[in-house]
Amino acid sequence: MSSTFYLIGIGFFVGVAAWFLFIWAVKSGQFDDPEAPKYRMLDDDDEPAKAAKPPRLRTPAKRKSP
Repeated sequence: MSSTFYLIGIGFFVGVAAWFLFIWAVKSGQFDDPEAPKYRMLDDDDEPAKAAKPPRLRTPAKRKSP
């Protein structure tokens, strides 16, 4: 009977360790898709890229002469 408790404890420990390893792998990017970037360039863009507007330059205000 006591061996059952040991096996349950060991099984629980192994399960928790596997869960933490899985969380670590997801956060470190181990499951990122390496295939997607090479196919992304083949996707059609419905709208052409919008050109960025150049920044507006502020001109100093003109002073009125008295």
